[in-house]
Amino acid sequence: MENLTQLAQLLSASVIAAGFVIGLGGLGAAVGFGILGGKFLESSARQPELTSMLQTKMFIVAGLLDAVPIIGVAVGFLLLYSNPFLGLLGVK
Repeated sequence: MENLTQLAQLLSASVIAAGFVIGLGGLGAAVGFGILGGKFLESSARQPELTSMLQTKMFIVAGLLDAVPIIGVAVGFLLLYSNPFLGLLGVK
């Protein structure tokens, strides 16, 4: 019975952890995109002749910034569907 309680606690903690990883990763990316877009608009307004070069660099940074929540989703799915901590309880 104790093993069943530990299993339930581990699975519930894993669900909470996956929610935090996905949610905070999305929140961080949203803040990052907001700052990135704002700085792009500021720099384009100051020097309109550099807009095309700045836009290219902005899209490169946006692609890198978008990788963070995608990795967070992958880690969240790992915790939900193939939990590596189940081996500590002897569950296969």
